[in-house]
Amino acid sequence: MTPIKRIFIANRGEIAVRVIKTCRALGIETVLGVSEADRDTLGAKLATRAVCLGPARATESYLSVGTVVEAAKGTGCDAIHPGYGFLSENRALAEACAEEGIIFIGPDLPHLDAVGDKLTARSHAEAAQVPLVPGGSAETVEDARKIAEEIGFPLLIKAVSGGGGRGMKRVDRMEDLESQLDLATSEAAAAFGDGRVYLERFVTVGRHVEVQILSDGETVLHVGERDCSVQRRYQKVIEEAPAPELPKALRDGLLAAAVKFARHLGYRSLGTVEFLVDMERQNFYFLEMNARIQVEHPVTEMISGLDLVAQQIEVAEGKPLTLTQDDIRLTGHAIECRLNAEDLAHEFRPAPGRVTMAWFPPMEGLRVDTHMVPGAMISPYYDSMIAKLIVHAATREEAMDRMLKALDVCVLEGVKTNAPLHHAILSEGEFRAGGVDTTYLPRFLEHHGAEVCQ
Repeated sequence: MTPIKRIFIANRGEIAVRVIKTCRALGIETVLGVSEADRDTLGAKLATRAVCLGPARATESYLSVGTVVEAAKGTGCDAIHPGYGFLSENRALAEACAEEGIIFIGPDLPHLDAVGDKLTARSHAEAAQVPLVPGGSAETVEDARKIAEEIGFPLLIKAVSGGGGRGMKRVDRMEDLESQLDLATSEAAAAFGDGRVYLERFVTVGRHVEVQILSDGETVLHVGERDCSVQRRYQKVIEEAPAPELPKALRDGLLAAAVKFARHLGYRSLGTVEFLVDMERQNFYFLEMNARIQVEHPVTEMISGLDLVAQQIEVAEGKPLTLTQDDIRLTGHAIECRLNAEDLAHEFRPAPGRVTMAWFPPMEGLRVDTHMVPGAMISPYYDSMIAKLIVHAATREEAMDRMLKALDVCVLEGVKTNAPLHHAILSEGEFRAGGVDTTYLPRFLEHHGAEVCQ
């Protein structure tokens, strides 16, 4: 075991603040790497020390592996926490850490390799006998046509590397396959430097449900599931735990499959196994595994009482898990709303600017993860998410009502946000009934977008 005394945080925004909070509680010093645009952020003020990585553009700062590693070495850090996004699942960073004797707070290199490439992850899921969406890789148009004939339409073209909807195209007929394949390939190459794609059957009525895994390489535990089906253009908007209106057989199957997949890998760290639940067929299929902390991890923390970042750090130190599956008791219901700086009236366009007021008053069952303070500058260079409102209550109905109250009382002024959209969704009958699928938000916007986004 190697006790960690000082962690270099290779990230920004709310996740940097989140990691700093746990490190403080554990008595671990923190060094935050910041870009020139983030010198005066809340994270820079809360960290033990902040060092500048470079210009505002992420490619010249947060995404520069060499710069991050040298900054960690130069400040005497014995570990690097990459948060989510940026370098969180980057093999080059993990490899550089290993070469320099720095602890990478994440999975081992073989596990990054196993799940970082979606085709490789699919092969491991198949070996672990975890259900897969029918499909396969396509290097040529002929390959794609053959797979399309086997699985039928509609289908999805997906990038082998990366995520967030980039390099992903829906195809409804054979005549559009070649042009959409070209678009997906070029988009994936531009976004991830990897133009490889694969095809999957498109599940018409599907829910996006993921399972939180915690493993020390020997013991594999799950911390329940989360429902992330409220999405716009494959980007999650609202997440909740547990997944509402999910039949017990499906829930039990999902949890067991996630544990089986992680055990097959010998996985070590936090991880999330994502599934597509086919409600019409009452089946579920493996999608991918994210080898990092997730944006939506707070809903799991709220129903479990665990500090997942603390668990992640302890596993990175080489400590065995002290928990058993029976120790993890999930209570109540939690919901997370991602507050983005977006102009809803103009196609959800990012809305950078200066925050003139940020007020999140204490409220029973409310947690706010944010880096926003009065005077904070929302930069055009980074993701538009600026805060996460997370509520916990005994029942889902109470949690929804609590979130509506939180949206009413919390204040973020100076920039446009998507708070009105969250309020409208949480007030709408179909969402309140529970169990919406991934078509919900597009349908909601089609019928209510004009009044919500004005």
